[in-house]
Amino acid sequence: MKQRQLGGQGLTTSEIGFGAMGISIAYGPGDKRDGIAAIRRAYELGVTFFDTAELYGWGENEKIVGEAVAGFRDDIVIATKFGFTREHGFDSRPGHIREVVENSLRFLGVDTIDVLYQHRVDPAVPIEDVAGAVKEFIDAGKVRYFGLSEAGPDTIRRAHTVQPVSVLQTEYSLFERTVETIFPTLTELGIGFVPYSPLGRGFLTGTAKPAAEYDASDMRRKNARWQPGNFEKNVDATRRLAELAADRGATVAQLALAWVLAQGEHIVPIPGTRSPGRVEENVAAIGLALTPDDLDRISRILPTGGFGARYAAASMPLWH
Repeated sequence: MKQRQLGGQGLTTSEIGFGAMGISIAYGPGDKRDGIAAIRRAYELGVTFFDTAELYGWGENEKIVGEAVAGFRDDIVIATKFGFTREHGFDSRPGHIREVVENSLRFLGVDTIDVLYQHRVDPAVPIEDVAGAVKEFIDAGKVRYFGLSEAGPDTIRRAHTVQPVSVLQTEYSLFERTVETIFPTLTELGIGFVPYSPLGRGFLTGTAKPAAEYDASDMRRKNARWQPGNFEKNVDATRRLAELAADRGATVAQLALAWVLAQGEHIVPIPGTRSPGRVEENVAAIGLALTPDDLDRISRILPTGGFGARYAAASMPLWH
């Protein structure tokens, strides 16, 4: 698999990564064995970038990732995150960051975290203090690269002056395009971009069903894109994308991932799955080169994104 460089500090990964969140939370009951099998299949296919976080089960997801990659840890990049409380508030005080990092190192079973993200901007803690705390870990050799998640241009700039930011992680897909307004800042500062939910939380796999049909623990039950009115419009758009994908001998998920990859050489999406078969499908997207005509047809189907907001208005504040 080809490699891509993220940021100007030396971070290089496979051109597609693996997001482990769904193994533990957000998408209904998961199975540890299936999750480990999916991670190991991803590695066999050339994936070297694996993403987890403290939030994903308060260490349980990190333990699963650590167990899955133990046999090839030195060949890969592991990313994790800090910044939430168990009450889903924010806490990026330096003392808390230090506590989380030490826990993550233990849960993952590693000596060094390759990429450490602030999971969400904490409005109560100056970003300079956050960047300074991460810098201490980088200087000590416990962290290699600094990342931000869902941060805005001003926060990115201020953090970058204290400790260079290698990568920004934010939701991005054919359904969610808002972050494109930040791309000029990333280009100017030489920062890579890692889209999470590049398959629209599963909608762009062509398997979406009405919200009420999902398990009670599945976040899609309340997501606006699955609600009546929006749901039908998104199903229709996905159907039209699937027709285009079929013309290219691909699945709609592969088309969606190929579209993300085509948006820039500094972009590495991290689709998540619990299925080794889905991993194989996702990785195969790297072989789908979209033509200008393909991109034009996609733009006409979804010119500005999907129908419905990605979060309920008050549930998750966006950029600071």
